[in-house]
Amino acid sequence: MTKKIIALAALSALFLAACERAQVTTYQQGKYQGKTDAQPWDNAKYAKNKEAWENDMKARNQNQNEYKRTN
Repeated sequence: MTKKIIALAALSALFLAACERAQVTTYQQGKYQGKTDAQPWDNAKYAKNKEAWENDMKARNQNQNEYKRTN
């Protein structure tokens, strides 16, 4: 009975190892291969208006200020 369990465990380990594919990333020196990042204000809400985005971020930060919220 234990020989069957050991054989089954070895067979399942072999099966799982055979299913795995290698996940290797190749890097090229000086080249970024990921997606390009957009500016945070480059969207429909702000329409590329950096000042409006900065004002919203300042207001958001002030709302997270515990001292200002309690007084």
